Amino acid sequence: MEFRLLRYFIAVAEELHLARAAERLGIEQSPVSRAMRDLERLLDVQLFDRSTRQTRLTWAGKVLLGEARRVLATVEHAVQATKSAAQGYQGTLRIGICDSLAQPRIALLLARSREEEPELGIRVFELPFSQQLKGLHNDLLDIGFALSDGVNDGLVAEPAWSDPLSVIVPARHPLLAHVQVKLQDALKFPLVLCHPDAGSGCHNQIQAVLDGAAVAPKVADHVTSLGVMLTLVGAGYGIGFAIGSQVQTWQRPDIAIRPLAGTAPTLTTFLLRRQGEPSEPMKRFISRVKAIGGAPSGETRA
Repeated sequence: MEFRLLRYFIAVAEELHLARAAERLGIEQSPVSRAMRDLERLLDVQLFDRSTRQTRLTWAGKVLLGEARRVLATVEHAVQATKSAAQGYQGTLRIGICDSLAQPRIALLLARSREEEPELGIRVFELPFSQQLKGLHNDLLDIGFALSDGVNDGLVAEPAWSDPLSVIVPARHPLLAHVQVKLQDALKFPLVLCHPDAGSGCHNQIQAVLDGAAVAPKVADHVTSLGVMLTLVGAGYGIGFAIGSQVQTWQRPDIAIRPLAGTAPTLTTFLLRRQGEPSEPMKRFISRVKAIGGAPSGETRA
């Protein structure tokens, strides 16, 4: 299989619109459409549900999206590791992040690491939680950042930081009349939530908030990535919940962000690593994480 097909598929799967995907890739629409037909024929599966006016991923398509991101990240790592060695870096930390994390915190962490330890090469890969676990077990990653602490044998999860949960709504929506939104008011509208079968801590943490609400939620759809959630919210399928600072980095004109009223629930980001004594570069990196996030050093799960 050509890597080109996977790159095209990721763009279409995240945009759910051929014209936007083609524009993002910098090519005409017809090669993208042809590539998606070729990919479905090659795999002998249906990746997109075209039965309605809006294109959606099938469950097989959602699974391939995660796997395609992992494959391209692995190739990118091999290329970057080779370039780093040629440029004289003495060591490398391979870090996985999930797409729902607060990117400003990650950016600050990486900037501080670059400033304090410029000789250390750092490679970042966007991977879902399940792929981070595989990468850590197979020594393809050194550290992961995810919204779940459900690690298995041989791994450790430490709370890194917590961010307030915000409501994500279409650009024209009744909830925009409020500076802050009460949870019970938000739950009057259909929701677009993380898919429970994706093994994402995002689903578990948000579901815990919904379970404690007085109003039963109405779920319009489940998704496996923040990008797809924002696309469906922007298209008016429902509203969502996410870290506001992360959503702001997308700069999408079709959505808006409102904080939850009162004591807003938070999403906790966990640092994942293998059990055992960390390397010296990893120890210094973890110290920076704790300085940025204020995570108590004693709170770990194995």
